[in-house]
Amino acid sequence: MNARAVNASEERWGPYPLVVAGAVAAMVFAVLLDMPEWGGFALGAVMTLGALARLAGGGRLAVRRKTTDALTLAVLGIALMAGGLILEFPALMPMR
Repeated sequence: MNARAVNASEERWGPYPLVVAGAVAAMVFAVLLDMPEWGGFALGAVMTLGALARLAGGGRLAVRRKTTDALTLAVLGIALMAGGLILEFPALMPMR
């Protein structure tokens, strides 16, 4: 395999290894430290960073557009971070 083919296959992955490694780290963090709310927050932060990396040009996934991937990862990441913060600080929950 030549260097160009290896480089193209590595580019194709883009930010996904970052998100997978971050997901594993967040779950280990949540389980070992018994703090699931901060594990969820960490996972959301990693997903948001993955969205920024995807939007900045990472990866050459041909199925979806970069904007679709980045928007999906960002929305899910922000939702996880918000959920983690609300679980940790119940005072952030809107009152009725």
